[in-house]
Amino acid sequence: MITITDQTGNSLYFSKPPEKLVCLVPSLTETIADAGLENHLAGITKFCVHPMSLRDKVRIIGGTKNPRVKDIFALKPDLIIANKEENRHEDIEAFRQFTQVYVSDIKTTHDVSLFLSFLQTLYKTDGCHHLIEQIENLHNLPVRLKIPTCYLIWKDPLMTIGNDTFIHHMMEKYGFSNVFGNKLRYPQISYSIIEEYNPEIIMLSTEPYPFKETDISNLSYMFPASKVVLVDGEMFSWYGSRIIKANCYLNQLYSSHLYKK
Repeated sequence: MITITDQTGNSLYFSKPPEKLVCLVPSLTETIADAGLENHLAGITKFCVHPMSLRDKVRIIGGTKNPRVKDIFALKPDLIIANKEENRHEDIEAFRQFTQVYVSDIKTTHDVSLFLSFLQTLYKTDGCHHLIEQIENLHNLPVRLKIPTCYLIWKDPLMTIGNDTFIHHMMEKYGFSNVFGNKLRYPQISYSIIEEYNPEIIMLSTEPYPFKETDISNLSYMFPASKVVLVDGEMFSWYGSRIIKANCYLNQLYSSHLYKK
C-alpha cells in the first residue's frame, strides 16, 4: 500500500498504480502526457489543448469550473487530478464520493517538482524522472537585474497579478520585477495606478483575456515611457512540464528588453 499526501494535505491510498485518470487541469494534462502517461488518461477538460492529439482519443468532460460529474462517474476513474485554484471545491467534494482526488496547489517551480514526484512514486517511469531532472536544473537561475514590469491578465475590468500566484513567481525568477508584488491574487487596478507605478514594461498576456496588437497601440499611446508587449500567457501561467519550454522563451524575452524601453 502506498500512502501519498496531496498538495492540500489530504491523504490518498493506492494498492497499485491508478489505471484510469481524469485530469481537470490543462497544464497538468500536458505534464502527464509529457511524462509518458497519456495512455492512462480517460477524461480531460475542453481547455486541455496540449497535446492536441489527446482530444481525438480521450473523453472531454466539460470545463475546469463546470465539469460534467455524471460523465466522470461513468468513466469509473481510479484517480482524478484537480487544482485548488482552477477547480471548484464543491466539484472536488462530489468526486470524492466515488473515487480518490489528488488536489494540486502549485505556486512555484518547486511545487511542480513535487507533483512530478507524486507521479514518479506511483508509476516509476523514465519520463517522470527525466522531467524532474530538467525542472530541478531550473530552480537556481543566476541573479539578474530586475526590470519593473506590469503584467495584465484582463482588460475590463483591468486586472493584474499579486505575489501569491505562479505568474508572479515566474516573472521574478526570470528578472521581471512585478510592480504589483505588494498585492495578492488578481487585483483590479486602473490606468492611473499603472502610471503611478511607472513600469518599464507592460506585458499584455494572451490569456485569460486575449489581448491583441491593437491593445499594444492603445497602451503605448497612454504610456509612452513604457515598452508595451504582447506575451504568451501559457509560458507564464502553465505550471507543469510547460516551464521547461518556457525557460528559453522567458530568457529571450528578458534579453530582448534589458535596458530597453
